[in-house]
Amino acid sequence: MEKIVEQGLLYDFYGPLLTGHQQKIYQRLVYDDLSLNEIAEAEGISRQAVHDLIRRCTAQMQKYEELLGMIRRFETIRDDAEKLEALAEKDLDLEALRKGIRQQAEKIKKDLE
Repeated sequence: MEKIVEQGLLYDFYGPLLTGHQQKIYQRLVYDDLSLNEIAEAEGISRQAVHDLIRRCTAQMQKYEELLGMIRRFETIRDDAEKLEALAEKDLDLEALRKGIRQQAEKIKKDLE
């Protein structure tokens, strides 16, 4: 399950950088949850061709992530937002709340650099 989640995230962020054909095949695997055999049959290509294309696309998108780090940044900022939500739920005096918000805001700004 974790592999399909990773592939979905990679595709969400870097899928538009793939060719139209690559996008179509990758979508069928990740979003339509089709097997390699089902994709091969639908596309009129071999199962091995589908497997190779998926492997190359995944490697290509992983390289984009290594270079650009968009998924890592997204996850970091999402975690920061969750910390802000948790801070809002705490029973703090106004000054402590302001301090916490300032600290999280600074962290988010740093994450965006």
